Amino acid sequence: MKKIQFWACAIVLALTSSCNFTEEIFLNEDGTGKLSINFDGSELMEMAGEEMKKSNEKPVDSLISFKDLLEEKKDSISQLSPEEQAKLKKLEPFKMHMVMNPDEKVMKFDLFSEFKKIEEVNDAFNAFQGASSFGPGNGQEQPGGLGSEEPTTEVSYSFAKNTFTRKAKIIDQVLFQQSLDSMQGAEMFLSGSTYTLKYHFPRRVKSANVEGATFSADGKTLFYEVGFMDLMKDPSSLDLEVELED
Repeated sequence: MKKIQFWACAIVLALTSSCNFTEEIFLNEDGTGKLSINFDGSELMEMAGEEMKKSNEKPVDSLISFKDLLEEKKDSISQLSPEEQAKLKKLEPFKMHMVMNPDEKVMKFDLFSEFKKIEEVNDAFNAFQGASSFGPGNGQEQPGGLGSEEPTTEVSYSFAKNTFTRKAKIIDQVLFQQSLDSMQGAEMFLSGSTYTLKYHFPRRVKSANVEGATFSADGKTLFYEVGFMDLMKDPSSLDLEVELED
């Protein structure tokens, strides 16, 4: 359980420090595929690595199945409110690979899930944040601690008739503004952080509605990057509509 607490705290640190995220989707012709949200905290580890060494934390290379973890902790989860249980349930399709090594200055997280329909992994970034729920709460080792904040936005995906879309919306304007206000102190650290889309399609891209997107040589992979703080202030900055060739 100590290991779970360790990476949960690390996720919270990652979300409030200089960081680079990559949201990667592999989409097949039949609509199946895989989504991954990858965090590279190497710069953070450069700064914090020496302090982490002093804490005698051993290098970690772990693969965690949230389906298995939810089953393991079902008794404590059953004591939570229905709303909290529903939030944790959203983690069930995902697995997380975490690598942390202060000696090698490595800190990487990869939250991923295979899907039969892209809609199955809607709101994956909130799931990434929700992963920190499996940390110390109320002085005890149980879910419902660090990641208990209410989500303020949601992201949805769709793929039908040659068209792929990614859309974000604010679901609670008051909480959204409060979240922005709470991040003001970290804005200096987050100013160099990025969030990158890397989408692999089964056919060449015919058109995309965003300026600044780049493509692989075969035209099937789209790359698009925004500043992390820009995304936090305007979730729709990564709204995307891509039309594929027939």
